[in-house]
Amino acid sequence: MTETMEACKAYFEGKRIAVLGVGISNRPLIRFLFGLEARITAFDALPSDDRVLSKTRADFEAEGIRIEWNTGDGYLDALPEGEFDLIFRTPKMRPDLPQIVSAVSRGAVLTSEMEVFMTLCPARIFAVTGSDGKTTTTTLIAKMLEASGFTVHVGGNIGTPLLSQIEFVKSTDMVVLELSSFQLLTMTKSADIAVVTNVTPNHLDVHKSYEEYIEAKENIFRNQDFRGRLVINAHNDITFQMAKKARGEVSFFSLDYDSKCDGNFGRAYLHEGILVLEQRGKAPISVLDERDILIPGLHNVENYLAAMSAVVGFASVESMKQTALTFSGVEHRIELVRTLNGVRYYNSSIDTSPNRTINTMNALERRGESGVLIAGGADKKCIYKGLGDAILRVCNRIILYGSNAQLLIDIIEKEADGRTFLIEEATDYKDAVSRAKELAKEGEIVILSPTGTSYDHFRHFEERGNLFKKLVGDLSESE
Repeated sequence: MTETMEACKAYFEGKRIAVLGVGISNRPLIRFLFGLEARITAFDALPSDDRVLSKTRADFEAEGIRIEWNTGDGYLDALPEGEFDLIFRTPKMRPDLPQIVSAVSRGAVLTSEMEVFMTLCPARIFAVTGSDGKTTTTTLIAKMLEASGFTVHVGGNIGTPLLSQIEFVKSTDMVVLELSSFQLLTMTKSADIAVVTNVTPNHLDVHKSYEEYIEAKENIFRNQDFRGRLVINAHNDITFQMAKKARGEVSFFSLDYDSKCDGNFGRAYLHEGILVLEQRGKAPISVLDERDILIPGLHNVENYLAAMSAVVGFASVESMKQTALTFSGVEHRIELVRTLNGVRYYNSSIDTSPNRTINTMNALERRGESGVLIAGGADKKCIYKGLGDAILRVCNRIILYGSNAQLLIDIIEKEADGRTFLIEEATDYKDAVSRAKELAKEGEIVILSPTGTSYDHFRHFEERGNLFKKLVGDLSESE
């Protein structure tokens, strides 16, 4: 057993632990804690006869994992009386729920799988947050480090839940995390190298205010010391102001050279189509031409600049170039699914906000694309300004399916400015794909860019994107 695992066992053995929400990340957490002889009670809002929860419980039983359960209506009511030492909350659960507040007042410590991992992790931690671009930037950082010869562990909002893998993480490895505002809301541990891609209004259906959302993002660097590094977007007003709160190095990235973007560590910027990297006191390095980047869009140029700023000093310039030449993108992000009858079908199910769809439309317009949009999802109380114009610059035929359909209709009509368009509402995704096929012409595209979360009809955006890909794959030339 490694020293890290010995320390884990010494800490968790015999502890009474409440796990709130038995989702994707908390199932490996329960297995991990049970192996360390913790006493676990699981709390979940799903009823005991739910298909997914029943399978989870059956799997635990088959593995010999014996824990207590509280499920269904009122599932948290027993929490304050449980005399728990630790409470692990699922990321989207509000930490100020009365039952949680009461349990904490009785001495329980509120934490999360991610916070415990970051506390115990022996390796250097890179972490990325932001309203958009988190997953792509996280993946780019990981690939650049891997190309430089490091063993890299990727987790947080993507990849494998890492706490259960802590025994395999060495001090010479690198850890790269994607962290959401929900994960950061109560986080007291900051990353060694923190990246904030941008901040725009998002998830205000969960956060009490925009201010709370911003403060959550700042936790990614709030507790850094002078050895830490903060990488921030210079042309986002919110992130630019974060530099004043940084205790360590600050590095800016931006789509153009700007003297105000001169961080105390360095900067990365786009100059005449070239991605340039500067470190204070050193000559600028021309890293690569933006045309060498496989994935489309200026927002992805920003993602590369952010990743370069994060890994400089650890990864080689050659690894940055090689990543640009070979990385074809993350699934569900302007992902080419199929070409049928001269029509290219793209899946961008990750577009869960208006800003994401605007970025996707801008990327497609930059490539001269046009065609049919499939959109619609659950609203997060976001700002829709500019969305209608962005859509109509690329797609004048729109198929809607989702609870925010009327919001999309309103902004498209408001920003049409005399442009003609067709909007149809589908009965389900099969109907939406079928309608899109009928409307698209040879040489055009069909793009799924929902502009809302998947929770009105799906468990997560991956399920939504996978259904779209299946339906597109099932289309025949004769349909």
